[in-house]
Amino acid sequence: MGAAPRNLLVIMSDEHNPKIAGYAGHRIVSTPALDALAACGSRFTAAYTPSPICVPARASLATGLPVHRHRAWDNAIAYDGRLQGWAHALRKRGHHVASIGKLHYRGQPDEDYGFTESLLAMHITGGIGDVTHLVRDPDDIRTRGRISSPRRALGKAATPCMTGMSRRPPRSGCARPVLAGMYAPGCCSSRWGRRIFHLPHRLSITTVTSARICRGRSSTMRLSGRTTLCPHVRAAFGLLRALQRLGRLQRALAGYFGLVSFLDEQIGEILTVLSETGLADTTRVIYTSDHGDNLGARGLWGKATMYQESAGIPMLLAGEGVPVGAVCATPVTLCDASAAILDAVGASEAISELGLPGASLLDLANQPSQNRTVLSEFHTYGPDAFYMLRTLRHKYVCYVGAPPQLFDLEADPEELTDLGADPAHASLRAAFEARLRAILAPELVDQQAKADQARTAEHYGGFEMLRRREKMAFTPPPTAKTH
Repeated sequence: MGAAPRNLLVIMSDEHNPKIAGYAGHRIVSTPALDALAACGSRFTAAYTPSPICVPARASLATGLPVHRHRAWDNAIAYDGRLQGWAHALRKRGHHVASIGKLHYRGQPDEDYGFTESLLAMHITGGIGDVTHLVRDPDDIRTRGRISSPRRALGKAATPCMTGMSRRPPRSGCARPVLAGMYAPGCCSSRWGRRIFHLPHRLSITTVTSARICRGRSSTMRLSGRTTLCPHVRAAFGLLRALQRLGRLQRALAGYFGLVSFLDEQIGEILTVLSETGLADTTRVIYTSDHGDNLGARGLWGKATMYQESAGIPMLLAGEGVPVGAVCATPVTLCDASAAILDAVGASEAISELGLPGASLLDLANQPSQNRTVLSEFHTYGPDAFYMLRTLRHKYVCYVGAPPQLFDLEADPEELTDLGADPAHASLRAAFEARLRAILAPELVDQQAKADQARTAEHYGGFEMLRRREKMAFTPPPTAKTH
């Protein structure tokens, strides 16, 4: 902690399954820009979202706090800036803090998120979000996701290109200019004046060459085997059934793979700009995503589960002080990325000032096998909350009102063997439960989330009215018509 201050570029994509990248060993998708970033820095192979859904995850990055502390529980109760995070802390210290693209905050004009400037900000739909997330329906299965046409995917969501990079003069004791930039390539740069929102989130069939290549190869893919599914994850099952019924599963996979490749091209453009402007040597780079996507593994599509495809995220770190070409197995989350943002620009003292639980990725990259515990939690769709703890070897999932899951990731990296009811692992499950209860009270936090959701639902007409509303399968782009 206490790294030399340098510029910082944070690139956050949307719904990027950590397995779908060349550096991760994927045999179809080409990601040369991300591969190069991983080669010149460190990649974290046990990186997780604080919550496998957009708004809570992005609120955790903004605040550096787990969901039960910032209480942006779902895609209707969003971050409003009142709880100050790293952006506020850096702006107070004189840094220029620029954001471009998807934030998924509440988005009211009088709210202050700590940025010096915010370009093309994308927030929850209409400043309201998906209020059907407030209804904790045990039968909530969302099947409305559609595969978008190329025009819908690449045309209406495009706006003129802006990079929004700026710096401030160095202060006394600061050797270099510092940029704290949050660039979400859900809204990513292109020299050709086009911009795509929230990639690779939408189920889109693109017209780029990479999508055509992926479409042919994806037909040979073998989806991961099924496991016994807890009722809490049924919401992630519905869209897959719809895709299978329509005969579009391979087409959807090809679209996703093509969008990842297209996203990589845009990231390559951004990194090229860094080099051309002479900033590459004085800028650290973080690449990550808000959460993953099941992509058919275990018979699931979408997010909303604690399996690796959904709760896992890519996490790359490059720049001064970062081990080159290194692989770090230490578990981390977006809360650690928040701490790293402060540390990387020379404001590490703000980590303790804000009471952040995370550790800087800059520190963790130099200690590649720490057996630390990280947390993820989920508070929407199904009837009750569920929580995940990940250590170096194991993953434990606690479901309020249902039996837990336990996976030995050393022996079972694909999470196909659930040890949640295995008598031989009873003591280990008890130890994990005790560790979770030392962090939070699962039932109490579940009640707090439901109370906040009930109050918000009442504001929008009550649960019965919300049950009659059409459920969103995906967040629409800023140009879409909503009802």
